[in-house]
Amino acid sequence: MDATIQENADFSPAERDAVYKCIFSRRDVRGQFLPDSIPDDVLARLLEAAHHAPSVGFMQPWDFIVVRDAAVKREVHDAFQIAHREAAEMFAGERQEAYRPLKLEGILEAPIGICITCDRSRSGPVVIGRTHQPEMDLYSAVCAVQNLWLAARAENIGVGWVSILRHDDLRNALGIPASIQPIAYLCVGYVSHFFQKPELETAGWLPRIRLGDVVWFDQWHGRSGAETLLAHLR
Repeated sequence: MDATIQENADFSPAERDAVYKCIFSRRDVRGQFLPDSIPDDVLARLLEAAHHAPSVGFMQPWDFIVVRDAAVKREVHDAFQIAHREAAEMFAGERQEAYRPLKLEGILEAPIGICITCDRSRSGPVVIGRTHQPEMDLYSAVCAVQNLWLAARAENIGVGWVSILRHDDLRNALGIPASIQPIAYLCVGYVSHFFQKPELETAGWLPRIRLGDVVWFDQWHGRSGAETLLAHLR
């Protein structure tokens, strides 16, 4: 057998179902973090999963900053508070009133934060697959975020992505050079529970869009009316 081919690469039905369970039960965690520390071997598994994300041209553009220091967390939280107040002003009327009380981060509560960045110069100026879509390195780093998130869920660990932050404030708090692009600040830790549905869905902020309303064929918004796949989409 070719040594480059994986043996026993097929998933059993139970393994397949576990993957789907992980995907469907993943949540953006905000307010239910426990103070329990994450053992180093578990954290190493999460980072290893993130490091095995697909990347354009195999450039692996990410770095991972593990944040444990309380003072650093407070600096990140202060930056969030400023951005959060500004964001509230961008909504009007009832939408603004609904936004203000939302719990949108767990920076201080989570035992650790993980900042994932993208070094856009890694592996040189010309990268396979990025020649015509230069943003693919950014998307690759986002794949690392998703890998870590799903691995964390499989470990019964919660993750919350804090996106209400200015990139430069995050750079200042974590000593990130100007040439490096912050991708995600993640709050990571064990939690008291996982919600059945995403919190914003439960709060009535927006409903989940039906899959059948966003699947098309051959052209943008293209359908012939004979697509049998649609009967299987919820």
